[in-house]
Amino acid sequence: FRVDKFNVVSLFSGCGGLDLGFELAGLSAVIGEEAAMEAFKDKELFNRVRHQSVFHTIYTNDLFKEANQTYKLNFPEHVVQHERDIKKVANFPLCNIMLGGFPCPGFSEAGPRLVDDKRNFLYLHFIRALLQTQPEFFIAENVKGMMTLGQGEVLSQIIEDFSSTGYKVTPYLVNARDFGVPQYRERVFLIGVHKDKIIKKHNFKYPEPNPIFGEGIGLKPYVTLKDAIGDLENNPGPYFKGSYSTIYMSRNRKKQWDDQSFTIQASGRQAPMHPSGDGMEKIEKNKWGFVGEFNRRLSVKEISRIQTFPDWYEFM
Repeated sequence: FRVDKFNVVSLFSGCGGLDLGFELAGLSAVIGEEAAMEAFKDKELFNRVRHQSVFHTIYTNDLFKEANQTYKLNFPEHVVQHERDIKKVANFPLCNIMLGGFPCPGFSEAGPRLVDDKRNFLYLHFIRALLQTQPEFFIAENVKGMMTLGQGEVLSQIIEDFSSTGYKVTPYLVNARDFGVPQYRERVFLIGVHKDKIIKKHNFKYPEPNPIFGEGIGLKPYVTLKDAIGDLENNPGPYFKGSYSTIYMSRNRKKQWDDQSFTIQASGRQAPMHPSGDGMEKIEKNKWGFVGEFNRRLSVKEISRIQTFPDWYEFM
């Protein structure tokens, strides 16, 4: 814990994507966005300056062994990592900010939408951590489907539960492509601001996130697949080569070079198709087929780029 930094605790931290982005934003606040983004491209340079970020991660927790190993490869040694069931973590470290993308299998529109899936209630342990430590802010990220499950009642209950711990909670639905990510990815961010420590004391209101990229006046052009992975076309590295399921072939899985990727899912088998070659064609309802010869899934490295990880980020 450092008194000169905003100390961060990360729950359901995975391989560290949310934490890395947060750290980069904190570095941009100190040395400027252009300098921070330039440093971010090179591991050695980034590691020399990353300590200047206003955000200082002190603790993470995730059950997924390989994700934790990946995190360890890419983050400073001072971060305490737990590979534990969050239900069994008795005490959480004091912090200023708490982050977490709590599990969402029953919220997702991509699978069975089960209101009573036990994993849907793991957010209650995020709330338990907030009750214990009372940080000034928290950020909880989840899928868009959470907003419509149970005709919106599920989201209302989750917001009410988070609010009961002493926070003003606001949900924001954002699309990653509006903020420079070459991917159509809609996610809900619950932003919690402590009522007593921040709102009453500083009369603070969290600013509405406004798109930076798009097709309107004053917006930067969207980042395309060509921008992100065009240089990897002939040297993509490993990619999943297994068969295609009936569900996979039930819709178009191929975007064009000048577009953004479909949402990246947590499975090599579900990776979108690479944009080269001809597109897919609709054969009949819920059945599509490949056209031409060049048809393969996006590679690990291409997907990493689309998720905006730097090339030096090492995956276990």
